[in-house]
Amino acid sequence: MSSAAPTSGSVLGRALCIVTGTSRGFGRVVARDVSRLLMPGSALVIVARSGDDLRSLQAELAESAAGVAVKCVVADLGDVEGPGCVVEASKAAFSEDMDHIILVNNAASLGDVSRPSRSFTSMAEVDSYLSLNVSSCLCLTAQLLQAFPPRPGARRTVVNVTSLYALQPCRSWVLYCTGKAAREMMFRVLAEEEPDVRVLNYSPGPLDTDMQLLARTQTGDADLKRGFADMFAQGQLLSCEASSAKLMKLLLQDSYTSGAHVDVYDL
Repeated sequence: MSSAAPTSGSVLGRALCIVTGTSRGFGRVVARDVSRLLMPGSALVIVARSGDDLRSLQAELAESAAGVAVKCVVADLGDVEGPGCVVEASKAAFSEDMDHIILVNNAASLGDVSRPSRSFTSMAEVDSYLSLNVSSCLCLTAQLLQAFPPRPGARRTVVNVTSLYALQPCRSWVLYCTGKAAREMMFRVLAEEEPDVRVLNYSPGPLDTDMQLLARTQTGDADLKRGFADMFAQGQLLSCEASSAKLMKLLLQDSYTSGAHVDVYDL
């Protein structure tokens, strides 16, 4: 274990960092930003379903993140085998001199936001959504914590990318609200059970991404759909870069209450 690596301030240490959902949008920017805060000898595991997008990000980071090994895992986390693939790649990338394990649970989907709750009569449809957005998140986190148990002088940090809609109901968004609420409670429980693990529920705000495009074009509730369109038209969306920068600041300062919900607008 290296004793020279700082534990706070300007870097995140000599770390193994895993970021899911990195093919585009917020996850891609988070992977890029966190790579700059890792000390040489660190490893970054990037996870997504699109191999082409992952490889282009890997090539980009190879030039900008000196001394950081970038590993690609092409996997659908909604599949039973998905979390295990990520864990095996993480174990292969790990070395004993790493002093920080960081998991950023970003992979998620919007779901069908065009319909009211009463239309979701198919258990297969609901189960498929929950597999990606809830079950895989819990199983990946649990498997990684087992694979990398506590060690003297080492830290473990788990981030859940959450949403205002984990706390607030939203008409025609029953799948998304349910998934985000379940994930948030999952990590609040984890913070209670594992006091040595730093747990953060980070809400990045309304981002200018493909997901927001779906929100303003496919939302079934007319008032909500109009509101999303107005946010876009009036330039009220945040850039992924601005929100990710605030997440990096949170991770560096490491002063949040473990398990807390921290909104980008709180910072």
